[in-house]
Amino acid sequence: MRIGLFTDTYFPQVSGVATSIQTLKQVLEEAGHQVYIFTTTDKNLGSYNDPTIIRLPSVPFISFTDRRVAYRGLLSSYKIAKKYRLDIIHTQTEFNVGVLGKILGRALKIPVVHTYHTQYEDYVNYIAKGMIIRPSMVKYIMRGYLKDLDGLICPSRIVLNLMNNYEIKVPKRIIPTGIYLENYRRDDISPQMIADLRAELNLRADEKILLSLSRVSYEKNIQAILSSLPDVLSQIQTVKLVVVGDGPYLETLKAQAKELGITEHVVFTGMISHEKTALYYKAADFFISASTSETQGLTYTESLASGTPIIAQTNPYLDDLISDSMFGVLYADPDDLAGAILEALLVKPEKDMTQWDEKLYQISAQHFGQSVYQFYLDVLISKSQKTTPISLTIESSRTEKSVKLVRSAMSLPKKAVKKTARTSVKVVKVPRHMIRSIKDFLD
Repeated sequence: MRIGLFTDTYFPQVSGVATSIQTLKQVLEEAGHQVYIFTTTDKNLGSYNDPTIIRLPSVPFISFTDRRVAYRGLLSSYKIAKKYRLDIIHTQTEFNVGVLGKILGRALKIPVVHTYHTQYEDYVNYIAKGMIIRPSMVKYIMRGYLKDLDGLICPSRIVLNLMNNYEIKVPKRIIPTGIYLENYRRDDISPQMIADLRAELNLRADEKILLSLSRVSYEKNIQAILSSLPDVLSQIQTVKLVVVGDGPYLETLKAQAKELGITEHVVFTGMISHEKTALYYKAADFFISASTSETQGLTYTESLASGTPIIAQTNPYLDDLISDSMFGVLYADPDDLAGAILEALLVKPEKDMTQWDEKLYQISAQHFGQSVYQFYLDVLISKSQKTTPISLTIESSRTEKSVKLVRSAMSLPKKAVKKTARTSVKVVKVPRHMIRSIKDFLD
C-alpha cells in the first residue's frame, strides 16, 4: 500500500505527534508498505534529501514559534502525490498541511483518514492569550474539519468520547499509538549504570524515586505533585521527586519547591537526551504524572516498557492501560494524590510476567501498525463500495467548502499576528496566495 501522511509538525520538532508519526512510518515500512510524509520545513533541519519526506515552505506559528505553518506547496504536493500513486491519505494535524491532505484526497479520489491527537481546549490560551479562540469554539472548528473524512482514528477512549461529544459521525476506531519496546526494555542497562545515575543525581540507594518526565509547562500539572510532597514526606522521608525536562514553567516550579521547603527532596535535571530516557525510567520506582490534558501520553507506555509502574490521575485511557495494580496506582480526586503515592510506595504488588508481556504487546509499535493497516483496509473497502464517485468538476459546493475551510484555517495567523510581534509578516500574506492557488487547482 502507498500511504501519504500529512502533518504540520514533524522532526526535528519534538512532540508526541512527531514521535507517533515516525513510529507509524517505520512500522508500516517494515511491513512492506511505502510511506511518504508531507510536512513543513524547519530551520533546525539543515540539508535534507530523503525522498519519502516532502518539506513544504513554512514560517513559525503564532505563540508556538517552535511549530511551523506551511504557506505554499499545494500544486507541487499534488504532482508528487499523483506521481507516487497514493492509495490513501492519513492526516495527523488540523492545520494547513492537514487541510492540504484533505484537498488532495478529494482531487485524487482516494480515502482520507485522520488521527485526532490533541485536546485543543487545553491549549487555546497560548494563542494570543485566548483572545481569538475560546475553548467553547473548538468543537465547531473541529466539526468543520472532521465531518467529511472517510475515517477517524482515536488514540484513546478519551478522544472517542470527545469526538462523540462533538457529534462527529464519521467511522471511528480506537488505536493507541505504539512504541518500539526494545528502545525501553534495554537489557544493556546494568544495575551499575542505574547506581551511577543515582549517584550523579545525589540520590541515596535507600531513597524511593518518583520520576516526572515531560515538557515543563503549566498544563502538565507538575505543581500538583510538588504540593502533595509535604504530606508524603510526613509519612515517608526517603522520597525524592526527579523532574526531567525543560519548559516555560520550570522557574515557577523551583520557586514553589523552595516555598514548600522541599528543595532537598526535588531534583530538576533539565533536558536529557532521548537515549537516556530508558535509564531514567529504570532508575525510578514509579513514573508519576498529574496531567489531565493528555489524550494518551506516550510516557506512560514508555515507563511500562521499561518495567516501571505508574502513578497518575484516572481517565478513560489510563483505566484501560492500568488494568491491574501491578501496572500502577490511579487516583480520581486531585486531593487524593498524596494518598496514591503512599499507597504505591507501601504496597507494591509482584509482577506477573505473563500479564506484563501481554500488556507490552498491546502497546507495541507492531500491534499499532497492524491495527492502523487494518483500518486502512476497512476504509478502502467501504470507499470502493460507494457507487457515486467524487467529482470536483460537478460538485461546486464541495469546492467552495474546501476553499472556505482553508480560508478559515489560514485566517487565524492574520488576526493573531497583531498580538505576537515575533510572528513573521509572511503569515499575513499567506491566505490570498494559497486560496487563489486552491481555486485555480480545483476549478
